[in-house]
Amino acid sequence: MARTPRRAARRRLQLPLLCLLLQGATAILFAVFVRYDHETDAARWHEGNHSNADNEFYFRYPSFQDVHAMVFVGFGFLMAFLQRYGFSSVGFTFLLAAFALQWSTLVQGFLHSFHGSHIHVGVESMINADFCAGAVLISFGAVLGKTGPAQLLLMALLEVALFGINEFVLLSLLGVKDAGGSMTIHTFGAYFGLVLSRVLYRPQLEKSKHLQGSVYHSDLFAMIGEPAKCQPFVGKDGRLDMVHIQNAALAGGVVVGTASEMMLTPFGALAAGFLAGTVSTLGYKFFTPVLESKFKVQDTCGVHNLHGMPGVLGALLGVLVTGLATHDAYGDGLQSVFPRIAEGQRSATAQAMYQLFALFLTLTVAAVGGGVGGCLLKLPFLDGPPDSQCFEDRIYWEVPGEHEDEAQGPLREEELDTQA
Repeated sequence: MARTPRRAARRRLQLPLLCLLLQGATAILFAVFVRYDHETDAARWHEGNHSNADNEFYFRYPSFQDVHAMVFVGFGFLMAFLQRYGFSSVGFTFLLAAFALQWSTLVQGFLHSFHGSHIHVGVESMINADFCAGAVLISFGAVLGKTGPAQLLLMALLEVALFGINEFVLLSLLGVKDAGGSMTIHTFGAYFGLVLSRVLYRPQLEKSKHLQGSVYHSDLFAMIGEPAKCQPFVGKDGRLDMVHIQNAALAGGVVVGTASEMMLTPFGALAAGFLAGTVSTLGYKFFTPVLESKFKVQDTCGVHNLHGMPGVLGALLGVLVTGLATHDAYGDGLQSVFPRIAEGQRSATAQAMYQLFALFLTLTVAAVGGGVGGCLLKLPFLDGPPDSQCFEDRIYWEVPGEHEDEAQGPLREEELDTQA
């Protein structure tokens, strides 16, 4: 009982102090280094950056809107399927996305747009920061409900830095193509999160098994974050399973990410989407139980099925389509899609080998980063939830009617100490 006040005080202070530290440091770095680019800087009006339809900002802003909505609305509701974890799913999504957007603007800025001692930001850098936040939220899905907000912020701190380095090496140094992020976003985020989950493995997670399921309205909210894909063949008695749909809904988009600006025919896109949806659904049905029982990976959101396997398939599809690239197929567009092939620096086969190497490099960086992150998050002063109270909002949130919950009862500090 003597430990209870100390634990309560630590929980009250840990998150706000960490948020203030990270936000303060980020604000200082923004003040010192970040400036608007020439398309958005009012001081450079005389150079022709007038606010009209020809401005780069207006051209790219619809894309920014789409990606931004995906990060905050799509991921937020997609995570809200757990019956007693809705506040945390949405709230921690907002927390991670807000921090990742700022931190990735700095990391990616130092790597891509650092000129004259300043980082120059515009709508394109905002889109790239959203992509990085998407990778962080994919990793969040693998450890959803089993980590506290302070742990998640430290995860994002590390992952954003590694994401930026991996992306810079792939796109700028190796010259590979990954327009839709099958490798840099989905594969990286999925396997970073999966290895993180493996390091944070909880052998006693069965204590909170009754909280891991969904209820009718939570599954309905989760569907707001994604389009539907039918899969009646693996459901019980041939009926649709909402969980399968949630895990396979985005797989088609993930698998065509790398090849999205390549000459992937409509038939190729259709076949790839069908394959990804099938692999994702079958993966959830048959491979997810093996992943936990044999490999000790507790994947809460099924990111291996939704992002991991489709991301790898998308990268391999990119290798195939790259190897088939010819001047006849692309015409003048070859310069835009594969400039090194167009300029004679590489053959199509060589470019395809670079694409394949980039996949292995991404998997390596993600795995090592996830392992390091897992060790960091296991530090004893970080206040993660006890095994019996995972997937439970009441540890971190004021929940209306919690004291009248007859099934669970009020969550007392002494109970948490005993369970921990």
